[in-house]
Amino acid sequence: MRSKTFRGGVHPHDNKHYSNEKPIEEFPAPKRVVIHLSQHIGAPSKPIVAVGDFVKKGQKIAEANGFVSIPMHTPISGKVVKIGDFPHPIGTVQQAIEIENNGKNEWTDSIKDNEKFLQLSVDEMKNQIKNAGVCGMGGAGFPTIVKLSPPKEKPIDTAILNGVECEPFLTADHRLMLEKPDEIIAGLRIIMKILNAKSGIIGIELNKKDAIKIFKNKLKNSKNMKVVPLKLRYPQGAEKQLIFAATRRKVPAGGLPMDIGVVVQNVGTALAIYEAVRYNRPCIKRITTVTGEIVKSPKNLRVPIGTMISDMINYCDGTNKNIAKIISGGPMMGFAIPTSETPITKTTSGIVLFGEDDIIDTTEQVCLRCGRCVDACPMNLTPTFIVENVKNQNYEEAKKVNILDCMECGSCSFVCPSHIQLIQWIKLGKLEVGKLKKKE
Repeated sequence: MRSKTFRGGVHPHDNKHYSNEKPIEEFPAPKRVVIHLSQHIGAPSKPIVAVGDFVKKGQKIAEANGFVSIPMHTPISGKVVKIGDFPHPIGTVQQAIEIENNGKNEWTDSIKDNEKFLQLSVDEMKNQIKNAGVCGMGGAGFPTIVKLSPPKEKPIDTAILNGVECEPFLTADHRLMLEKPDEIIAGLRIIMKILNAKSGIIGIELNKKDAIKIFKNKLKNSKNMKVVPLKLRYPQGAEKQLIFAATRRKVPAGGLPMDIGVVVQNVGTALAIYEAVRYNRPCIKRITTVTGEIVKSPKNLRVPIGTMISDMINYCDGTNKNIAKIISGGPMMGFAIPTSETPITKTTSGIVLFGEDDIIDTTEQVCLRCGRCVDACPMNLTPTFIVENVKNQNYEEAKKVNILDCMECGSCSFVCPSHIQLIQWIKLGKLEVGKLKKKE
């Protein structure tokens, strides 16, 4: 099977065996949910309910607060008991709406099946996606309606679905592709119609040969959609690397995929788009992997947004050792969170649990000038030079050596024999360079 890839990257052990054969399970409605108002890139949503209000499942509880923003909906029916600060999966404390389940599972009456959904106009499709609160479910959570509204001077000819899932441990997208291929293809058709894209590509890494086989079979008679098998390499699923591997087009430094006529969406986002357009269903659930060596029963779960991580761990029969670290997302680009009493958001692709035996000593040592970070960087940067400038507070020079082009994939930190916290330093440097740009 021929495969494509990019320069650089690393080969961490994928550890997907814990959950890659576990079918998606429907998580039961929790006793309470906590819906954060910031689950996406852009302005946080604005609450439109008050404490004491009763809400129905699928009801909008917060509205978009600007163009780069999305509305929020409740995945359960019940009573609003609090609007305030709660722990967020990125490790901070942010405003959220807490709802107590009344056990009635009462839906709003806006959910309707439209079998002729592909006959809707582009504006009708976009309006339903916007109102459903769909955002990118495989990365940073960019509002989907923004990606589907490129400027007229930047026409899109290619839509790519990201089915790579290159983060170790995570298997939610893999299971989704095995179990919902028709819905994903329908989502791609909607995306292509909205963008007037002539070509549709589904990129899948070679450790998912069963998914590749399924999609190749379903698209064998298609003239404008195809599967592109991709070589096993991290971060193959990063947007720029995926575009280059699939099309050989390069996104310019500081540019966006739309600058070269491409839009990328995750396969999970494609499902959410399909459900919004066909059923007018808001984005109130997502598929999340709960995994790790210490998890008694690793699973792939379709979970209501706002469910507590502790509830998900209990549903997986708990752990066989004490939890030393909880990662929201994958271990390469995810966030360590201090407590399991944290709710998931629309971008929580996985919960990875580690015991004390899994934690290694990463005390930072002096740089050896070995160059491994340079070889591993998929963006052709020199991480060690960038970090030296950040440590010396020479942010102008850090800007000159393209610190802003770093996508924080963690490949450099992964291969560094001195355990230098390269990504943490680069994150700090980006904040300072951003301040300089604002002054300019």
